[in-house]
Amino acid sequence: MAATSLICRECSSTYPLEAQFVCSRCFGPLEVAYAEHDASDVDSIRRRIQAGPRSIWRYADFLPLGAGSPTGSGEFATEAGLPAGGTPLVRADRLAERLGLREVWVKNDAANPTHSFKDRVVAVAAARAKELGFTTLACASTGNLAGAVAAAGAALGMPTYVFIPADLEEQKILSTGVYGANIVTVRGNYDDVNRLCTEIAGEREDWAFVNVNMRPYYAEGSKTLAYEIAEQLGWTVPDRIVAPIASGSLFTKIGKGFKEWIDLGLLEAAGTPSGLPAMSGAQAAGCNPVAAAFEAGQDVCRPVKPDTIAKSLAIGNPADGPYAIELARTTDGTISQVSDDEIREGIRLLAETTGIFTETAGGVTTATLKQLAEAGAIDPDERVVIVITGEGLKTLDVVRGTFECHEIDPRFEQFERVEGRTEVTV
Repeated sequence: MAATSLICRECSSTYPLEAQFVCSRCFGPLEVAYAEHDASDVDSIRRRIQAGPRSIWRYADFLPLGAGSPTGSGEFATEAGLPAGGTPLVRADRLAERLGLREVWVKNDAANPTHSFKDRVVAVAAARAKELGFTTLACASTGNLAGAVAAAGAALGMPTYVFIPADLEEQKILSTGVYGANIVTVRGNYDDVNRLCTEIAGEREDWAFVNVNMRPYYAEGSKTLAYEIAEQLGWTVPDRIVAPIASGSLFTKIGKGFKEWIDLGLLEAAGTPSGLPAMSGAQAAGCNPVAAAFEAGQDVCRPVKPDTIAKSLAIGNPADGPYAIELARTTDGTISQVSDDEIREGIRLLAETTGIFTETAGGVTTATLKQLAEAGAIDPDERVVIVITGEGLKTLDVVRGTFECHEIDPRFEQFERVEGRTEVTV
């Protein structure tokens, strides 16, 4: 399924496989188009996948590398950089029992090299940037992407520039700076940062901004989450996916990944009208443009000013918001919002029932799962997969004060006083 062109999602105009992300005719977003696989060759495709490396590059046939590039092969991708992907899918029986559901799985993408799903998208964007001859990696980021770009640049020997809101969590800034990246903090929110980076990308022709001029390639990396989930479930499609929404790209590309494999015949269709899993999106109430539009029955997202502890989801003007809404509707899915208190509770719920410590975005996802289960919006017999996109050590401040430590002298009788205290102060 070799990449053949870029295509506008609005007017279907096509463009060469270059560093371009907006249609010059209608200003719609561009995405990668592929030649169709031979459906009669499904068995050999599956064998080739299973024989591949334990990373996203086992799915190289479905990623936009090699075609129309100076190197013409994309082979370097499997040999250089960080081994993104291959993260665990954990069966969460105690979480399912707590919520009254039969089967819940946690796709823990915090197990990536820089502890977020962003390693997937950066790996694809960086590989394509190398093919196109770019010399510098850069990005606009709410935090996780900054770390992934900085680490990828270090691994590939490319200088990096990351642009972030000035009020970003300290843990994410520290874990980015250690790779030697040039960090630029911007007095504004993510949308301000993104506008600045779009302007810089037009002036620095040898810079690959992974989520600006390289965005069509970058976004394709998120499809690998769908591929891995299906493969880890024994080449089957789950009934429902619950995933966070920031720009909406991750959410929609997971849907695209399932669709590609269903259309090819690698997977059997699910029971929704589209054949895809029911796609349930999760947003924070303090940055809810997609959830608000979905709940109001609207097709267009109204921009908002973010005000939430879930800073990695704090995109007030989401580029792929309308496509996320369409995907949720056509799959009998949902898009919900949860409060900051519910996010904290979601982090705690996931940790207590699975041993997985997630950052705030995962708290949004887990809290949304809880909300849907309690409202009866999920059939108790569904097989549900929730997508955890980042590591809890990146947002430590949000769990401060949510538990109690017992300080004692080194005497047994003092220990006995606290031994019977099973309740945790929250």
